[in-house]
Amino acid sequence: MKVVNRRVHYDYEVLESFEVGIVLTGAEVKSVRGSRISLEGSFVKIIGSEIYLVNAQIFPYPYARPEGYDAKRTRKLLLHKKEIISFKTKLASGRLTIVPLECYNTHGFIKMKIGLARGKKEYEKREKLRRKDIDRDTEREVKSR
Repeated sequence: MKVVNRRVHYDYEVLESFEVGIVLTGAEVKSVRGSRISLEGSFVKIIGSEIYLVNAQIFPYPYARPEGYDAKRTRKLLLHKKEIISFKTKLASGRLTIVPLECYNTHGFIKMKIGLARGKKEYEKREKLRRKDIDRDTEREVKSR
């Protein structure tokens, strides 16, 4: 089970990535193991001395009680205090953000990979698409010869 946030590599340039734990309820764990999670539009926020995953949607587990379940609640991420402090200092340096890259299961634990990223400008995105088209055309030409 591995859920990847594909949009993040288009919108951001990922500088560093870290593996973190995530605090979930029992029904949420079962739902995530069944790949019923969406990272679209989610982001990571540092509040005080703790780090949280905001706006990630974990769909309800079909065999659990649905009363009072909020699919988009804010979930706490598990990092060491030193790592959180280093994140804070890097974010204060300017124009950086923390984004969730992927969520996966390893040795019975649900882990998340988050990345320290810099937002791309619109012209950088267009240039990347242009280079991709040129590379595809050149590959096609080489292959046909």
